[in-house]
Amino acid sequence: MSHVGVPRGEAAPVIHRRHRRTRAARALALVTAGVLTLPALAGCTSGDDADQAVTVPQDIAPAGREQVKDGGTVRWAVDTTAPTLNAFQADADASTTRIAGAVLPSLFTLDERGRPQRNADYLESAEIVEREPKQVVLYKINQQAVWSDGREIGAPDFLAQWRALGGRNTAYWTARNAGYERIEKIERGANDLEVRVTFAKPYADWRSLFTPLYPQDVMGSPDAFNDGARDKLKATAGPFTLKELDRAGGTATLERNPRWWGQPAKLDTLVFSTVTRDKRAAALAAGELDIADIGRSTADRIALAGRDAGAKGQQLKHGPGAAVTPASALRSWAIAHGSSEELAAAEQETRRESQEAIRKYAAEQTALRGFDIRKSLEPAYTQLALNGTSGPLTDDRVRRAVARAIDRRELAEAVLKPLGLPAHPLGSHLALAGQEAYSDSSGALGDQDTQAAQALLADAGWTPGGAVKQKPDGAKAGAGAEGSEAEDGSEKEEKNEGSAADEGMYIVGDEVNSDSKPRGAHSSESGTYVLAPAPAAALQGRAVRMQARFIKAKSVDTTVEDTEDSADGKKKGGVAGAYAPRGTAAPAPATAPAAGGPLAKDGKPLTLRFVLPSGPGSESLRTVGEKIARMLERVGVRTNIVKVSDDSYFKDHVASGDYDLALYSWPATAYPATDARPIFAKPEPAADGSLVVEQNYTRVGTDHIDQLFDQAMTELDEKAARDLVKRADARIWAAAGSIPLFQRPELVAVKPEIVNAGAFGFAAPRYQDIGFKKAENAKGGKN
Repeated sequence: MSHVGVPRGEAAPVIHRRHRRTRAARALALVTAGVLTLPALAGCTSGDDADQAVTVPQDIAPAGREQVKDGGTVRWAVDTTAPTLNAFQADADASTTRIAGAVLPSLFTLDERGRPQRNADYLESAEIVEREPKQVVLYKINQQAVWSDGREIGAPDFLAQWRALGGRNTAYWTARNAGYERIEKIERGANDLEVRVTFAKPYADWRSLFTPLYPQDVMGSPDAFNDGARDKLKATAGPFTLKELDRAGGTATLERNPRWWGQPAKLDTLVFSTVTRDKRAAALAAGELDIADIGRSTADRIALAGRDAGAKGQQLKHGPGAAVTPASALRSWAIAHGSSEELAAAEQETRRESQEAIRKYAAEQTALRGFDIRKSLEPAYTQLALNGTSGPLTDDRVRRAVARAIDRRELAEAVLKPLGLPAHPLGSHLALAGQEAYSDSSGALGDQDTQAAQALLADAGWTPGGAVKQKPDGAKAGAGAEGSEAEDGSEKEEKNEGSAADEGMYIVGDEVNSDSKPRGAHSSESGTYVLAPAPAAALQGRAVRMQARFIKAKSVDTTVEDTEDSADGKKKGGVAGAYAPRGTAAPAPATAPAAGGPLAKDGKPLTLRFVLPSGPGSESLRTVGEKIARMLERVGVRTNIVKVSDDSYFKDHVASGDYDLALYSWPATAYPATDARPIFAKPEPAADGSLVVEQNYTRVGTDHIDQLFDQAMTELDEKAARDLVKRADARIWAAAGSIPLFQRPELVAVKPEIVNAGAFGFAAPRYQDIGFKKAENAKGGKN
């Protein structure tokens, strides 16, 4: 799963490659962790949001191929020029993926609901033909499928890709090998068009493999893999071929593939042009682009351009001239024609620059009327990350308090409602609305509740005043201390006391029967559970032990090994809290903090360092961050907002752990057991004392979450695998390391005559169908 940063499309850096552990070592870790690994938490949903989650259709101006002209060139904006054409290298990015999708085989592509579908251009069939003693998948290749050099696509290509990505030969500089390491052998089937893949251990996400598929020439040797496919591809097999990759000019030019056996591409040429987000409005207006993903500000300009179409000759009420009033214009004229030659000359120059800016803006607005905005929800979500190794956030009670203080619905409405998109908070870390694996599991943590947040903070020892040391006069504090470092309460802790959020907590209703529905004396009919902070966890001791005995007596068989936590629910670092059915009142803190009053502990104020990007394309993210800061202020949590450059934001702050709070996005996937596991895997200490975090930049995880992912990855029953994913998601919510906020909006500026392109949502583009719509003649036919 690649990271979706503020500038869309940047790949997430990997801090360390995770060390593999044996099954025995993992089981030992589960036992020594003292986790009560009850069979499920999948029944936790949040209110009515699960029913309200909706799928937004793609917006691509669909048209049948008979309605599309043959020929033409489309210029499509991308964020970067592809640094490599090998999608399996560490520096591959969204531009690499875009090119690969048009020129290389994709055996399975995603439909509008994010489900993998067999691509008939390459496969006649692909299915599991044996499950015992080992899983065997049989691929039957389309007999017309050939590489651009004329060679048939077949078993040698599959074999070479497995050997390159299987992880056994370290001479291959691969960024990922998920799934390939599970393959035992690949062999020819009954004929040259059949490929049999035998797995050493079951792999549920087998459809994720061999997409994209590279020719044997690329994968056959380390030198060819490492260097041979960075700048060119000797052979391709898609509706387009790569004509030129011009990094100096910032373009990748594709042309129609004459050897393509499927429906031929409608376009002659497809050009991916590198244009940064802040320059796309100008590039669109200058006629340099036909399609471009855009941000809110550019979308607003295009909408205003359409609205102002009838205001001929009138000065625009927006843009650089909007602030000019009759009084300011008169004052400027007076200075420009005054007695002071120096002031007059400066003012005249300012007036010329202002008039030129107004003229340029008006011309751009006229040109922007020639674009439509196609919108949907992007297959990615924005989350609030809480660094579990940073200061107060090492205590899971503080993390949960932060989460309970945030009104996720308000944030979703602020971002999505003005765009006319459904504004529902996201209820899952592992799937989006419309996907089969989606289930709102946010009830495992609880909805926004100021009183519950204050109770959790009080239980963690953060109280109003808290013997806080007085700061010198003039010192900055709170959300207003923008750009400065947090002075107190945000020091880095070496030990991650909150990394195992399952430890020391008991979850009422965390059990399943044969149909995966919650059962038990304390489960509610709705299956909704809310976190109830426990200032004294011993008060729940008897209930915990009674429930544990009940589960032990009636639990179903499961491959998850059950262990027990301490009877009083305590762990190092304090009481973790507990879950109880909806309606359970949260115990009041000993001294509830006044609304907006600062909290402190041991003389240190509760201040969190909130790192945000400062670039021109990050306005929306900063707005969300500032809203979150105000929400936290209401429960007594101060934030130090630190704005850093977009270039350093992810690499130097998020990935390195130099933050308390941060906002960034992850893409959705059809294969959460494979792709999401590195994002939520429990960090492990390395031999050199560093922390192996994979892509888990919050550094919060548990053995139980890892175990559920591992089970889902080997479960060949698709429904059972989805249930395991949902249970893992509920545990991730409970750990409170990351809080999903909303699915990101997808806004695309497109010339209206271009069809089958725009806001694709989940679905993969069909590049061969993109083109210009035929004009209608006077009789209503097509020319």
